[in-house]
Amino acid sequence: MLNALLLSVQILFFVIGGYQLFLSFYGWFREKKKASHEPEKTFAVLVAAHNEEEVVGALIENLQNLNYPKELYDIFVIADNCTDRTAEISKSMGVRAMERHNLNLRGKGYAIEWMLKKLWGMKRSYDAVVMFDADNLVSKDFLREMNNDLIEGKRVIQGYLDTKNPYDSWISAANGITYWFCNRLWQLPRTNLKLSNFLGGTGMCFETKLLKEMGWGATSLVEDLEFTIRCIQRNVYPHFNYDAKVYDEKPLTFRASSRQRLRWMQGHFDVVRRYFLPLLWQGLKERSWVKLDASLYILNAYNYLAGFLVTIILWTDSMIPGENYFTSLYNELPIWFTIPMMIYVYGQTPLAMMMEKVHWKLYLRLITFPIFFLSWWPITFYAFFTQNNKQWSHTKHTRVIRLEDMQSKQI
Repeated sequence: MLNALLLSVQILFFVIGGYQLFLSFYGWFREKKKASHEPEKTFAVLVAAHNEEEVVGALIENLQNLNYPKELYDIFVIADNCTDRTAEISKSMGVRAMERHNLNLRGKGYAIEWMLKKLWGMKRSYDAVVMFDADNLVSKDFLREMNNDLIEGKRVIQGYLDTKNPYDSWISAANGITYWFCNRLWQLPRTNLKLSNFLGGTGMCFETKLLKEMGWGATSLVEDLEFTIRCIQRNVYPHFNYDAKVYDEKPLTFRASSRQRLRWMQGHFDVVRRYFLPLLWQGLKERSWVKLDASLYILNAYNYLAGFLVTIILWTDSMIPGENYFTSLYNELPIWFTIPMMIYVYGQTPLAMMMEKVHWKLYLRLITFPIFFLSWWPITFYAFFTQNNKQWSHTKHTRVIRLEDMQSKQI
């Protein structure tokens, strides 16, 4: 009975994983760039910041020099529960610092909700709202790309998430590798297949009319994923703009990265619990591939959890003397099938890096990348049992890099 249950679990998540492998082939190509439009749309550019005095200045300077008419966008820094000079620095650089103090409702989701209410009450109205984190850097044509997509009818847009400090440590490099993989073999395939893309927490653009219709309402630990699912339920499918680059600072140490990923997975389990079954049922009822795909996407938290538990059980069983009690699915599959499949599974990451034209030095980090990848398993396991924790944890950012520095390294 237990063996049959374990085998059923393996088959279920093997099918889900096989589906993602199938999608990845559609990331091998990119459609030709669409026509460009003259700047027309107006933007409120929101920068979420909590004690970011060391990095916020570099982003503001970056945003003030975008290749977009200055009269068509305004910059607002949300100084959320700050106890440092974030607001002071922002004001000194000529942007509006919106200071929020609420120790009970902490986290970016609450800060954005508060800021949007302030924004709707202002005299000037905007066609769209763009959101960044204070540690980011942005490609100079970012708003032009958003302008193009809005004019083409897109209502929610996610930029290309890259890493601004992949050379700093093996951990920041591992994050960079993960981003390149996800952009090329998770996001781009869904763009090519006309499925919904997924928001990544920063580098996001929203049509103002839609935000006013829906309200923000995304205050979980993964507000980006939560808002994505709410959009999909309303038949609004976020779009991925490959050319709108956003460079995010990633943690340098394993400990800091683990805390960040634990928060993400806790929030991910929360979203699965609240949205998976309703979205799955909606997809089945409407025969919507987009919604079924999205429901499988958010189920990935359980894919990691099942992978960890099944691996532990099978390894333990194999180490006990005598005949194995549990059956491994991979031992039941023909070699002609499993060998090519496993070659592609392990080859996806360097393949994505090659297609993204990553600097050759970062291929050396593939040696330590499996440690980072496997560490998701215990993090996910712990997150499952602590998913009711809604306490937001801040990741300290200190890496002051400017766009010119990154371009000189061909990142």
